Amino acid sequence: MAPTRRSARSDAPVADTAGEGVEHVADKTRKTLDNVADETRETLEIVADKGHKATDEIAAVVEQSKPSRSGCGGLSAVLHFPIVAALSFCMASLGYSLVGELSKGQLAALSRSQDTWGEVAVLAGWRLTELALAWFGSLDALDVAMLDLLSHGPTLFLMTAFYSLSPNTAVSALLVDVLAAAVPFAILRPLSNIHRPSAKVPNRELIDLSLQMCTTAMSTGIYTVILVLSLRFLLPRILILHFSGLPTLEPAYTASYSAVLPATAIFGAAASAFIFAPFATTGKSAEDEAASQFDPVTASLKETVRWNVWGYTTKTKVIVRRTAAVMLLTGVNTYLACTKTMYGVESCGAIWYAAVWVVAALFTGVGLGLVGGD
Repeated sequence: MAPTRRSARSDAPVADTAGEGVEHVADKTRKTLDNVADETRETLEIVADKGHKATDEIAAVVEQSKPSRSGCGGLSAVLHFPIVAALSFCMASLGYSLVGELSKGQLAALSRSQDTWGEVAVLAGWRLTELALAWFGSLDALDVAMLDLLSHGPTLFLMTAFYSLSPNTAVSALLVDVLAAAVPFAILRPLSNIHRPSAKVPNRELIDLSLQMCTTAMSTGIYTVILVLSLRFLLPRILILHFSGLPTLEPAYTASYSAVLPATAIFGAAASAFIFAPFATTGKSAEDEAASQFDPVTASLKETVRWNVWGYTTKTKVIVRRTAAVMLLTGVNTYLACTKTMYGVESCGAIWYAAVWVVAALFTGVGLGLVGGD
C-alpha cells in the first residue's frame, strides 16, 4: 500500500494556529512583566519616599537636639547658668586678691568693706542680675567683655582722676572684672556669627576694619565731649556737695580733651563693638514684612498702640536693646559702686555722676544708629 501524503494546504492552518498561540502567550507574558515592573517601580517609589521622610524626621530631631547659637537649649541654659555665676565669682575673688597683692593694697585703701549683710546681698544680687541678663540675652564672650568694660569703667575712672588711684591698678581691676564675666561665657558658649570672620552675615562689609575705626572714632568723640563738658560745668559742684573727703577738684577744672582721650578711646571702641556691629549686620526678617503691612485704618487699638511703641524694624530693635542695656548697666553699676564700695559718696552725688555716663551711652547709641541706618 502506498504511504499516505499530507498536503501543504492541510498543514498551513495548524502552523498558523501554533504561531498565533505563541504570539498570544508572548503578549500575555510581556503584559505581565510590564505590570510587575510597574508595581515594582511604584513600590520602590513609596519606599524611597518613606525613607526620605524618615531621614528628614531624624535630621529634624538631631537638629533640635543640637545646642543653639547661645550654646545650649532652654533647659540647658538654666542648668548652665549656676556654673557661669560660680566661675565668675571665683575668678573675681582670685583676681582682686592678686590685684591687691601687686598694688600693695592701693585699691583696698580706697574701697570700703560692706558694713551689713544687706549691702553684700545687694552687690552680689546685682552681679547675678548682670550675668543673667547677658546669659539669657544670648550674648557671647566678646559682647559680655565689652558690656562689662562700659559699665564698670566709670567708677575706676573716678578713682583714677580724683582719688589718685594709679592707672596700672585701675586697668588691672577693670581687666579682672571683664575676664571674670567673659571667660565663663567663652567656656560654655560659642562666639556668635558676628564675631566669627568665616561666618556669613548680612552686610559684613559694614564691620570691616576701616569702618570700625570710623565708628570707634565717632563713639570716642561723643564720650570725650560729654565727659569734658560735664567735668568743667556740672561735676565740680556735685563733687563738692556730695563727695566728702575728695582729695582735689583740680582734674575737673583743668579737664581737657587730650587728658581724657586715653580713657574715652577705650569706651568708644567698646561701644562700637557692642552696639554697632550687631546692629549693622542685622538683615530683614519676617517681622519687618508684617510691620510694613500695618494699616492704621483697620488695626485695633491694641495693635495701634503696640505698633507705635515697638513697631520698629528688627535692625532698629537691636540697637535700641543694646543701647538700653549699656545705659541700664552703666547707671546701676556706677551708682552701686560709688555708694557701696567708696567712702563718703552720697546717693545724690552717685546718681549725678552715673547720669553723665548714661547720657554718653545714649548719645553714642543714637549716633551709631544714624551711621548704620538703612
